[in-house]
Amino acid sequence: MQCNPIPPASARPARSLRARCPSCGLCPPPRTHITSAPRPTPTMELQKLGEQEGLNGSVPEGEKASSLEDGDPTAEAAEQEGFLPHATGKKLSQFTDFEGKTSFGMSVFNLSNAIMGSGILGLAYAMSNTGIALFVVLLICIALLSAYSIHLLLKCAGVVGIRAYEQLGFQAFGPAGKVVAALIICMHNTGAMSSYLYIVKYELPLVIQTFLGLTENTGNLYMNGNVLIVIVSVCVILPLALMKHLGYLGYTSGLSLTCMVFFLISVIYKKFQIPCPLNGTEPATPHLYYNGHNASTAGEECTAQTFTINSQTAYTIPILAFAFVCHPEVLPIYTELRRASRQRMQSVANVSIAAMFVMYLLTAFFGYFTFYGNVESEMLHTYSKVDPLDRLILCVRLAVLMAVTLTVPVVLFPIRRAIQQLLFHGKEFSWARHVVIAISLLIVVNLLVIFVPNIRDIFGIIGATSAPSLIFILPSVFYIRIVPNEKEPLTSRPKIQAACFAALGFIFMVMSLGFIVADWVTTGRSSAGGH
Repeated sequence: MQCNPIPPASARPARSLRARCPSCGLCPPPRTHITSAPRPTPTMELQKLGEQEGLNGSVPEGEKASSLEDGDPTAEAAEQEGFLPHATGKKLSQFTDFEGKTSFGMSVFNLSNAIMGSGILGLAYAMSNTGIALFVVLLICIALLSAYSIHLLLKCAGVVGIRAYEQLGFQAFGPAGKVVAALIICMHNTGAMSSYLYIVKYELPLVIQTFLGLTENTGNLYMNGNVLIVIVSVCVILPLALMKHLGYLGYTSGLSLTCMVFFLISVIYKKFQIPCPLNGTEPATPHLYYNGHNASTAGEECTAQTFTINSQTAYTIPILAFAFVCHPEVLPIYTELRRASRQRMQSVANVSIAAMFVMYLLTAFFGYFTFYGNVESEMLHTYSKVDPLDRLILCVRLAVLMAVTLTVPVVLFPIRRAIQQLLFHGKEFSWARHVVIAISLLIVVNLLVIFVPNIRDIFGIIGATSAPSLIFILPSVFYIRIVPNEKEPLTSRPKIQAACFAALGFIFMVMSLGFIVADWVTTGRSSAGGH
Protein backbone atom coordinates (compact mmCIF):
# COMPACT_ATOMS: atom_id res chain seq x y z
CA MET A 1 0.00 0.00 0.00
CA GLN A 2 1.46 3.36 -1.07
CA CYS A 3 1.05 6.25 1.30
CA ASN A 4 0.36 9.82 0.27
CA PRO A 5 3.42 12.06 -0.06
CA ILE A 6 4.34 14.07 3.01
CA PRO A 7 3.95 17.83 2.46
CA PRO A 8 6.74 20.18 3.56
CA ALA A 9 6.64 21.52 7.14
CA SER A 10 5.79 25.03 5.99
CA ALA A 11 2.76 23.71 4.14
CA ARG A 12 1.48 21.71 7.09
CA PRO A 13 -0.89 23.35 9.58
CA ALA A 14 0.77 24.47 12.77
CA ARG A 15 -1.66 22.64 15.03
CA SER A 16 -3.53 19.88 13.30
CA LEU A 17 -6.01 17.96 15.36
CA ARG A 18 -6.84 15.52 12.59
CA ALA A 19 -6.18 11.83 13.16
CA ARG A 20 -3.27 10.16 11.29
CA CYS A 21 -3.24 7.14 9.07
CA PRO A 22 -3.11 4.00 11.21
CA SER A 23 -0.62 2.45 8.73
CA CYS A 24 2.17 5.04 8.74
CA GLY A 25 1.03 7.41 11.45
CA LEU A 26 1.79 10.43 9.28
CA CYS A 27 -0.71 11.04 6.52
CA PRO A 28 -4.43 11.65 7.07
CA PRO A 29 -6.35 8.41 6.93
CA PRO A 30 -8.79 7.60 4.20
CA ARG A 31 -12.48 8.10 5.00
CA THR A 32 -12.83 4.41 5.49
CA HIS A 33 -10.41 4.67 8.43
CA ILE A 34 -12.54 7.21 10.32
CA THR A 35 -14.62 5.50 12.94
CA SER A 36 -17.47 7.10 14.89
CA ALA A 37 -17.65 7.11 18.67
CA PRO A 38 -19.54 4.17 20.12
CA ARG A 39 -23.24 4.77 20.80
CA PRO A 40 -23.96 5.03 24.53
CA THR A 41 -25.66 2.00 25.91
CA PRO A 42 -28.80 2.27 28.03
CA THR A 43 -26.65 1.46 31.08
CA MET A 44 -24.39 4.40 30.34
CA GLU A 45 -27.40 6.71 29.93
CA LEU A 46 -28.82 5.61 33.27
CA GLN A 47 -25.47 6.21 34.98
CA LYS A 48 -25.27 9.69 33.46
CA LEU A 49 -28.85 10.44 34.51
CA GLY A 50 -28.07 9.28 38.04
CA GLU A 51 -25.03 11.59 38.14
CA GLN A 52 -27.14 14.54 36.97
CA GLU A 53 -29.78 13.82 39.58
CA GLY A 54 -27.11 13.57 42.21
CA LEU A 55 -25.80 17.00 41.18
CA ASN A 56 -29.02 18.82 40.39
CA GLY A 57 -31.24 17.11 42.98
CA SER A 58 -34.89 16.68 42.15
CA VAL A 59 -35.61 16.82 45.90
CA PRO A 60 -35.17 20.32 47.41
CA GLU A 61 -32.58 20.68 50.11
CA GLY A 62 -35.18 21.90 52.62
CA GLU A 63 -37.15 18.70 52.25
CA LYS A 64 -34.05 16.54 52.53
CA ALA A 65 -33.20 18.27 55.77
CA SER A 66 -36.47 17.16 57.32
CA SER A 67 -35.45 13.53 56.93
CA LEU A 68 -31.89 13.91 58.15
CA GLU A 69 -32.71 14.78 61.72
CA ASP A 70 -30.13 13.54 64.18
CA GLY A 71 -28.30 11.81 61.32
CA ASP A 72 -30.62 8.83 61.35
CA PRO A 73 -30.54 7.00 57.99
CA THR A 74 -33.75 5.18 58.88
CA ALA A 75 -35.49 8.52 59.30
CA GLU A 76 -34.12 9.64 55.93
CA ALA A 77 -35.51 6.59 54.18
CA ALA A 78 -38.83 6.92 55.96
CA GLU A 79 -39.16 10.60 55.07
CA GLN A 80 -38.40 10.00 51.41
CA GLU A 81 -40.64 6.97 51.26
CA GLY A 82 -43.43 8.71 53.13
CA PHE A 83 -43.90 12.06 51.41
CA LEU A 84 -40.96 12.98 49.16
CA PRO A 85 -40.96 12.38 45.39
CA HIS A 86 -38.75 9.58 44.08
CA ALA A 87 -35.82 10.37 41.81
CA THR A 88 -37.53 8.72 38.86
CA GLY A 89 -40.19 11.41 38.94
CA LYS A 90 -43.02 8.99 39.65
CA LYS A 91 -45.68 10.83 41.64
CA LEU A 92 -46.70 9.17 44.84
CA SER A 93 -50.35 8.86 45.81
CA GLN A 94 -50.56 11.14 48.82
CA PHE A 95 -53.51 12.36 50.82
CA THR A 96 -53.14 15.94 49.56
CA ASP A 97 -51.68 14.75 46.23
CA PHE A 98 -49.49 17.82 45.78
CA GLU A 99 -46.19 19.27 46.85
CA GLY A 100 -46.04 21.97 49.51
CA LYS A 101 -46.22 25.45 48.00
CA THR A 102 -47.26 27.62 50.96
CA SER A 103 -44.74 30.25 51.98
CA PHE A 104 -43.38 30.70 55.49
CA GLY A 105 -45.42 33.87 56.06
CA MET A 106 -48.70 32.34 54.90
CA SER A 107 -48.07 29.33 57.11
CA VAL A 108 -47.57 31.65 60.08
CA PHE A 109 -50.87 33.38 59.26
CA ASN A 110 -52.72 30.07 59.08
CA LEU A 111 -51.29 28.69 62.31
CA SER A 112 -51.77 31.98 64.18
CA ASN A 113 -55.37 32.05 62.99
CA ALA A 114 -55.83 28.51 64.27
CA ILE A 115 -54.35 29.44 67.67
CA MET A 116 -56.46 32.55 68.09
CA GLY A 117 -59.80 31.35 69.41
CA SER A 118 -62.90 32.98 70.79
CA GLY A 119 -61.32 32.75 74.25
CA ILE A 120 -59.40 35.98 73.55
CA LEU A 121 -62.57 37.85 74.55
CA GLY A 122 -62.37 36.34 78.04
CA LEU A 123 -58.69 36.89 78.85
CA ALA A 124 -59.28 40.17 80.69
CA TYR A 125 -61.83 38.38 82.86
CA ALA A 126 -59.25 35.66 83.52
CA MET A 127 -56.70 38.26 84.60
CA SER A 128 -59.23 39.85 86.96
CA ASN A 129 -59.60 36.49 88.73
CA THR A 130 -55.90 35.62 88.98
CA GLY A 131 -54.10 38.91 89.32
CA ILE A 132 -51.46 40.26 86.96
CA ALA A 133 -48.47 38.23 88.18
CA LEU A 134 -50.19 34.83 88.26
CA PHE A 135 -51.81 35.45 84.86
CA VAL A 136 -48.47 36.29 83.21
CA VAL A 137 -46.74 33.27 84.75
CA LEU A 138 -49.53 30.93 83.62
CA LEU A 139 -49.59 32.40 80.10
CA ILE A 140 -45.81 32.01 79.71
CA CYS A 141 -45.92 28.41 80.95
CA ILE A 142 -48.75 27.42 78.61
CA ALA A 143 -47.02 29.03 75.62
CA LEU A 144 -43.77 27.16 76.32
CA LEU A 145 -45.59 23.87 76.88
CA SER A 146 -47.46 24.29 73.58
CA ALA A 147 -44.20 24.88 71.70
CA TYR A 148 -42.72 21.76 73.32
CA SER A 149 -45.80 19.75 72.38
CA ILE A 150 -45.46 20.80 68.73
CA HIS A 151 -41.78 19.79 68.91
CA LEU A 152 -42.85 16.27 69.96
CA LEU A 153 -45.35 16.06 67.10
CA LEU A 154 -42.81 17.16 64.50
CA LYS A 155 -40.19 14.76 65.89
CA CYS A 156 -42.64 11.86 65.55
CA ALA A 157 -43.54 12.94 62.02
CA GLY A 158 -39.86 13.01 61.06
CA VAL A 159 -39.11 9.56 62.46
CA VAL A 160 -41.88 7.72 60.59
CA GLY A 161 -42.18 10.02 57.59
CA ILE A 162 -45.84 10.88 58.16
CA ARG A 163 -47.52 14.27 58.34
CA ALA A 164 -51.00 13.23 59.42
CA TYR A 165 -52.08 13.22 63.07
CA GLU A 166 -54.29 10.18 62.52
CA GLN A 167 -51.50 8.20 60.88
CA LEU A 168 -49.23 8.94 63.83
CA GLY A 169 -51.90 7.31 65.99
CA PHE A 170 -51.86 4.31 63.66
CA GLN A 171 -48.07 4.03 63.86
CA ALA A 172 -48.17 4.23 67.66
CA PHE A 173 -51.18 2.05 68.53
CA GLY A 174 -52.49 0.55 65.30
CA PRO A 175 -56.05 1.06 63.98
CA ALA A 176 -57.38 1.90 67.46
CA GLY A 177 -54.90 4.78 67.80
CA LYS A 178 -55.88 6.13 64.40
CA VAL A 179 -59.59 6.10 65.28
CA VAL A 180 -59.04 7.73 68.69
CA ALA A 181 -56.88 10.53 67.23
CA ALA A 182 -59.40 11.22 64.46
CA LEU A 183 -62.36 11.29 66.87
CA ILE A 184 -60.60 13.66 69.28
CA ILE A 185 -59.74 16.04 66.42
CA CYS A 186 -63.32 15.95 65.14
CA MET A 187 -64.79 16.58 68.59
CA HIS A 188 -62.47 19.44 69.47
CA ASN A 189 -62.69 21.26 66.14
CA THR A 190 -66.46 20.80 65.97
CA GLY A 191 -66.68 22.45 69.38
CA ALA A 192 -64.41 25.27 68.22
CA MET A 193 -66.48 25.85 65.08
CA SER A 194 -69.64 25.89 67.18
CA SER A 195 -68.20 28.49 69.56
CA TYR A 196 -67.28 30.72 66.58
CA LEU A 197 -70.76 30.45 65.09
CA TYR A 198 -72.25 31.18 68.52
CA ILE A 199 -70.41 34.50 68.48
CA VAL A 200 -71.90 35.19 65.04
CA LYS A 201 -75.36 34.18 66.28
CA TYR A 202 -75.37 36.58 69.22
CA GLU A 203 -73.10 39.42 68.04
CA LEU A 204 -74.29 39.96 64.46
CA PRO A 205 -77.87 40.92 65.51
CA LEU A 206 -76.36 43.43 67.95
CA VAL A 207 -74.24 44.88 65.13
CA ILE A 208 -77.29 45.29 62.92
CA GLN A 209 -79.25 46.74 65.83
CA THR A 210 -76.53 49.32 66.55
CA PHE A 211 -76.12 50.12 62.86
CA LEU A 212 -79.85 50.91 62.63
CA GLY A 213 -79.71 53.01 65.80
CA LEU A 214 -82.08 50.74 67.74
CA THR A 215 -81.86 50.11 71.46
CA GLU A 216 -83.54 46.68 71.36
CA ASN A 217 -84.11 43.77 69.00
CA THR A 218 -87.30 44.27 66.98
CA GLY A 219 -87.62 40.58 66.14
CA ASN A 220 -87.39 41.07 62.37
CA LEU A 221 -86.08 38.24 60.23
CA TYR A 222 -82.84 40.07 59.42
CA MET A 223 -82.12 40.30 63.18
CA ASN A 224 -82.73 36.60 63.84
CA GLY A 225 -79.43 35.01 64.86
CA ASN A 226 -80.39 31.56 63.54
CA VAL A 227 -81.12 32.95 60.09
CA LEU A 228 -77.96 35.01 60.08
CA ILE A 229 -75.61 32.09 60.84
CA VAL A 230 -77.13 30.11 57.96
CA ILE A 231 -76.59 33.05 55.61
CA VAL A 232 -72.99 33.53 56.80
CA SER A 233 -72.28 29.80 56.51
CA VAL A 234 -73.57 29.60 52.93
CA CYS A 235 -72.22 32.89 51.59
CA VAL A 236 -68.84 33.18 53.36
CA ILE A 237 -67.73 29.99 55.11
CA LEU A 238 -68.73 27.37 52.52
CA PRO A 239 -66.86 28.91 49.53
CA LEU A 240 -63.69 29.15 51.62
CA ALA A 241 -64.15 25.63 52.99
CA LEU A 242 -64.28 24.27 49.43
CA MET A 243 -60.67 25.31 48.76
CA LYS A 244 -58.59 22.27 47.87
CA HIS A 245 -55.48 23.38 49.75
CA LEU A 246 -55.23 24.92 53.19
CA GLY A 247 -52.44 27.21 51.99
CA TYR A 248 -54.94 29.20 49.90
CA LEU A 249 -56.53 30.42 53.14
CA GLY A 250 -53.35 32.25 54.11
CA TYR A 251 -54.76 35.49 52.72
CA THR A 252 -58.04 35.20 54.63
CA SER A 253 -56.08 34.23 57.74
CA GLY A 254 -54.01 37.37 57.34
CA LEU A 255 -57.22 39.41 57.07
CA SER A 256 -58.59 37.69 60.16
CA LEU A 257 -55.45 38.52 62.14
CA THR A 258 -55.62 42.11 60.90
CA CYS A 259 -59.14 42.37 62.31
CA MET A 260 -57.93 41.11 65.69
CA VAL A 261 -55.05 43.62 65.63
CA PHE A 262 -57.67 46.33 65.10
CA PHE A 263 -59.58 44.88 68.06
CA LEU A 264 -56.42 45.10 70.19
CA ILE A 265 -55.73 48.69 69.12
CA SER A 266 -59.31 49.65 70.01
CA VAL A 267 -58.99 48.02 73.45
CA ILE A 268 -55.80 50.02 74.09
CA TYR A 269 -57.47 53.23 72.90
CA LYS A 270 -60.57 52.70 75.05
CA LYS A 271 -58.41 52.28 78.14
CA PHE A 272 -57.68 56.02 77.99
CA GLN A 273 -61.26 57.01 77.07
CA ILE A 274 -63.40 55.17 79.62
CA PRO A 275 -63.26 56.52 83.19
CA CYS A 276 -63.16 54.37 86.27
CA PRO A 277 -65.47 53.79 88.07
CA LEU A 278 -67.83 53.31 85.17
CA ASN A 279 -70.78 55.65 85.00
CA GLY A 280 -73.65 53.80 86.59
CA THR A 281 -72.18 50.39 85.81
CA GLU A 282 -71.98 47.93 88.66
CA PRO A 283 -70.13 44.64 88.76
CA ALA A 284 -71.97 41.79 87.05
CA THR A 285 -72.40 40.00 90.43
CA PRO A 286 -72.01 42.60 93.20
CA HIS A 287 -72.31 40.11 96.06
CA LEU A 288 -69.41 37.95 94.89
CA TYR A 289 -65.87 38.71 95.89
CA TYR A 290 -63.77 40.25 93.12
CA ASN A 291 -60.00 39.97 93.28
CA GLY A 292 -60.15 38.62 96.82
CA HIS A 293 -62.27 41.40 98.30
CA ASN A 294 -65.69 42.96 97.87
CA ALA A 295 -65.72 45.57 95.10
CA SER A 296 -68.03 47.95 96.88
CA THR A 297 -66.12 51.22 96.76
CA ALA A 298 -64.74 53.17 93.83
CA GLY A 299 -61.18 52.95 95.15
CA GLU A 300 -61.29 49.19 95.49
CA GLU A 301 -63.19 48.81 92.24
CA CYS A 302 -60.44 50.56 90.27
CA THR A 303 -57.46 48.88 91.91
CA ALA A 304 -55.43 46.28 90.03
CA GLN A 305 -54.48 43.16 91.95
CA THR A 306 -51.08 41.49 91.57
CA PHE A 307 -52.08 38.09 92.89
CA THR A 308 -55.62 36.83 93.53
CA ILE A 309 -57.33 33.55 94.33
CA ASN A 310 -61.12 33.34 94.35
CA SER A 311 -63.98 31.05 93.34
CA GLN A 312 -63.55 31.86 89.63
CA THR A 313 -59.78 31.31 89.52
CA ALA A 314 -60.40 27.61 88.90
CA TYR A 315 -61.72 28.42 85.41
CA THR A 316 -58.68 30.49 84.48
CA ILE A 317 -56.31 27.54 84.19
CA PRO A 318 -58.45 25.65 81.62
CA ILE A 319 -59.07 28.85 79.65
CA LEU A 320 -55.33 29.58 79.43
CA ALA A 321 -54.47 25.95 78.81
CA PHE A 322 -56.73 25.90 75.76
CA ALA A 323 -55.63 29.35 74.52
CA PHE A 324 -52.85 27.86 72.35
CA VAL A 325 -54.65 24.81 70.94
CA CYS A 326 -53.58 24.52 67.29
CA HIS A 327 -52.25 20.96 67.15
CA PRO A 328 -54.80 19.50 64.70
CA GLU A 329 -53.72 22.17 62.19
CA VAL A 330 -49.95 21.80 62.69
CA LEU A 331 -49.41 18.72 60.51
CA PRO A 332 -51.71 19.84 57.64
CA ILE A 333 -49.85 23.18 57.56
CA TYR A 334 -46.55 21.25 57.71
CA THR A 335 -47.63 19.20 54.71
CA GLU A 336 -48.27 22.32 52.61
CA LEU A 337 -45.19 24.26 53.74
CA ARG A 338 -42.74 25.09 50.96
CA ARG A 339 -39.27 23.55 51.47
CA ALA A 340 -40.69 21.71 54.47
CA SER A 341 -38.37 20.58 57.23
CA ARG A 342 -38.85 19.99 60.93
CA GLN A 343 -36.75 23.01 61.85
CA ARG A 344 -38.63 25.26 59.41
CA MET A 345 -42.04 24.15 60.71
CA GLN A 346 -40.89 24.56 64.32
CA SER A 347 -39.93 28.13 63.43
CA VAL A 348 -43.43 28.68 62.02
CA ALA A 349 -44.91 27.39 65.28
CA ASN A 350 -42.58 29.49 67.46
CA VAL A 351 -43.33 32.70 65.56
CA SER A 352 -47.08 32.03 65.68
CA ILE A 353 -47.10 31.24 69.40
CA ALA A 354 -44.95 34.28 70.19
CA ALA A 355 -47.25 36.59 68.17
CA MET A 356 -50.37 35.23 69.87
CA PHE A 357 -48.70 35.47 73.28
CA VAL A 358 -48.11 39.19 72.76
CA MET A 359 -51.65 39.73 71.49
CA TYR A 360 -53.17 37.76 74.39
CA LEU A 361 -51.10 39.59 76.99
CA LEU A 362 -51.86 43.08 75.67
CA THR A 363 -55.57 42.33 75.27
CA ALA A 364 -55.85 40.99 78.81
CA PHE A 365 -53.74 43.80 80.30
CA PHE A 366 -55.56 46.77 78.75
CA GLY A 367 -58.99 45.15 79.03
CA TYR A 368 -58.44 44.50 82.73
CA PHE A 369 -57.06 48.01 83.38
CA THR A 370 -60.15 49.48 81.67
CA PHE A 371 -62.83 47.74 83.75
CA TYR A 372 -60.95 46.08 86.65
CA GLY A 373 -63.52 44.10 88.68
CA ASN A 374 -66.37 45.08 86.35
CA VAL A 375 -65.05 43.16 83.34
CA GLU A 376 -67.35 40.40 82.08
CA SER A 377 -66.44 37.00 80.71
CA GLU A 378 -67.04 38.39 77.20
CA MET A 379 -65.39 41.79 77.11
CA LEU A 380 -67.47 43.25 74.28
CA HIS A 381 -70.59 43.07 76.45
CA THR A 382 -68.87 45.31 79.03
CA TYR A 383 -68.22 47.96 76.37
CA SER A 384 -71.90 47.84 75.42
CA LYS A 385 -72.86 48.77 78.96
CA VAL A 386 -70.81 51.94 78.68
CA ASP A 387 -72.34 53.09 75.37
CA PRO A 388 -74.56 50.71 73.38
CA LEU A 389 -74.33 52.93 70.26
CA ASP A 390 -70.56 53.50 70.27
CA ARG A 391 -69.38 53.61 66.65
CA LEU A 392 -65.89 52.37 67.45
CA ILE A 393 -67.23 49.37 69.37
CA LEU A 394 -69.53 48.72 66.41
CA CYS A 395 -66.46 48.51 64.16
CA VAL A 396 -64.72 46.30 66.73
CA ARG A 397 -67.69 43.91 66.75
CA LEU A 398 -67.57 43.75 62.96
CA ALA A 399 -63.84 43.04 63.08
CA VAL A 400 -64.28 40.25 65.64
CA LEU A 401 -67.14 38.75 63.62
CA MET A 402 -65.03 38.78 60.48
CA ALA A 403 -62.10 37.23 62.33
CA VAL A 404 -64.06 34.31 63.82
CA THR A 405 -65.94 33.75 60.56
CA LEU A 406 -62.71 33.46 58.57
CA THR A 407 -61.29 31.09 61.19
CA VAL A 408 -64.04 28.50 60.70
CA PRO A 409 -62.71 27.20 57.31
CA VAL A 410 -59.21 26.77 58.79
CA VAL A 411 -60.65 24.70 61.66
CA LEU A 412 -62.81 22.67 59.25
CA PHE A 413 -59.84 21.38 57.23
CA PRO A 414 -58.46 19.01 59.94
CA ILE A 415 -61.94 17.53 60.49
CA ARG A 416 -62.30 16.75 56.79
CA ARG A 417 -58.77 15.36 56.75
CA ALA A 418 -59.57 13.09 59.71
CA ILE A 419 -62.75 11.82 58.03
CA GLN A 420 -60.88 11.07 54.82
CA GLN A 421 -58.11 9.31 56.74
CA LEU A 422 -60.68 7.13 58.48
CA LEU A 423 -63.08 6.35 55.65
CA PHE A 424 -61.27 7.04 52.37
CA HIS A 425 -57.58 6.51 53.13
CA GLY A 426 -55.47 5.78 50.04
CA LYS A 427 -58.13 6.91 47.57
CA GLU A 428 -57.55 9.56 44.93
CA PHE A 429 -58.78 13.10 45.49
CA SER A 430 -62.44 13.57 44.57
CA TRP A 431 -64.12 16.95 44.30
CA ALA A 432 -67.52 15.40 44.96
CA ARG A 433 -66.33 13.83 48.22
CA HIS A 434 -64.48 17.03 49.14
CA VAL A 435 -67.62 19.16 48.71
CA VAL A 436 -70.02 16.70 50.37
CA ILE A 437 -67.89 16.44 53.52
CA ALA A 438 -67.62 20.24 53.84
CA ILE A 439 -71.38 20.77 53.38
CA SER A 440 -72.22 17.96 55.81
CA LEU A 441 -69.94 19.38 58.50
CA LEU A 442 -71.42 22.87 58.17
CA ILE A 443 -74.96 21.45 58.34
CA VAL A 444 -74.15 19.53 61.54
CA VAL A 445 -72.53 22.56 63.21
CA ASN A 446 -75.40 24.86 62.22
CA LEU A 447 -77.95 22.42 63.60
CA LEU A 448 -76.04 22.19 66.88
CA VAL A 449 -75.86 25.96 67.24
CA ILE A 450 -79.55 26.44 66.36
CA PHE A 451 -81.27 23.61 68.22
CA VAL A 452 -79.09 22.63 71.20
CA PRO A 453 -79.79 25.16 73.98
CA ASN A 454 -76.87 24.19 76.24
CA ILE A 455 -74.23 23.64 73.58
CA ARG A 456 -71.58 25.40 75.67
CA ASP A 457 -72.11 22.86 78.42
CA ILE A 458 -71.82 19.98 75.97
CA PHE A 459 -68.65 21.28 74.41
CA GLY A 460 -67.34 22.28 77.81
CA ILE A 461 -67.05 18.55 78.46
CA ILE A 462 -65.64 17.94 74.99
CA GLY A 463 -63.11 20.75 75.39
CA ALA A 464 -62.05 19.52 78.82
CA THR A 465 -61.22 16.10 77.36
CA SER A 466 -60.07 16.84 73.79
CA ALA A 467 -57.85 19.88 74.37
CA PRO A 468 -55.56 18.25 77.01
CA SER A 469 -55.43 15.17 74.80
CA LEU A 470 -54.32 17.14 71.74
CA ILE A 471 -51.83 19.35 73.58
CA PHE A 472 -50.35 17.08 76.24
CA ILE A 473 -51.34 13.42 76.14
CA LEU A 474 -51.33 12.30 72.49
CA PRO A 475 -48.05 14.00 71.40
CA SER A 476 -46.31 12.55 74.46
CA VAL A 477 -47.51 8.96 74.07
CA PHE A 478 -46.89 9.12 70.30
CA TYR A 479 -43.31 10.18 71.00
CA ILE A 480 -42.75 7.42 73.55
CA ARG A 481 -44.17 4.76 71.23
CA ILE A 482 -42.82 5.90 67.85
CA VAL A 483 -39.23 6.89 68.64
CA PRO A 484 -37.28 3.58 68.73
CA ASN A 485 -35.98 2.43 72.10
CA GLU A 486 -32.63 1.73 70.44
CA LYS A 487 -32.31 5.42 69.70
CA GLU A 488 -33.87 6.75 72.92
CA PRO A 489 -34.45 4.22 75.73
CA LEU A 490 -37.46 4.56 77.99
CA THR A 491 -35.15 5.77 80.76
CA SER A 492 -33.67 8.55 78.60
CA ARG A 493 -34.36 12.15 79.56
CA PRO A 494 -36.49 13.01 76.47
CA LYS A 495 -38.88 10.11 77.07
CA ILE A 496 -39.08 10.79 80.81
CA GLN A 497 -39.97 14.41 79.97
CA ALA A 498 -42.62 13.20 77.55
CA ALA A 499 -44.10 10.90 80.20
CA CYS A 500 -44.26 13.77 82.71
CA PHE A 501 -45.86 15.93 80.02
CA ALA A 502 -48.57 13.31 79.48
CA ALA A 503 -49.17 13.11 83.24
CA LEU A 504 -49.55 16.90 83.35
CA GLY A 505 -52.17 16.69 80.61
CA PHE A 506 -54.08 14.04 82.54
CA ILE A 507 -54.06 16.34 85.60
CA PHE A 508 -55.39 19.21 83.46
CA MET A 509 -58.16 16.97 82.16
CA VAL A 510 -59.25 15.84 85.63
CA MET A 511 -59.13 19.42 86.95
CA SER A 512 -61.17 20.80 84.04
CA LEU A 513 -63.84 18.12 84.32
CA GLY A 514 -63.94 18.60 88.09
CA PHE A 515 -64.39 22.36 87.79
CA ILE A 516 -67.20 22.01 85.25
CA VAL A 517 -69.06 19.38 87.25
CA ALA A 518 -68.66 21.39 90.45
CA ASP A 519 -70.01 24.48 88.69
CA TRP A 520 -73.00 22.51 87.39
CA VAL A 521 -73.73 21.26 90.89
CA THR A 522 -73.47 24.67 92.54
CA THR A 523 -74.95 26.98 89.89
CA GLY A 524 -76.69 24.67 87.43
CA ARG A 525 -74.70 25.91 84.44
CA SER A 526 -71.16 25.91 83.06
CA SER A 527 -69.15 29.09 83.06
CA ALA A 528 -66.13 27.77 81.25
CA GLY A 529 -65.30 29.47 78.01
CA GLY A 530 -64.45 27.74 74.80
CA HIS A 531 -61.46 27.89 72.58
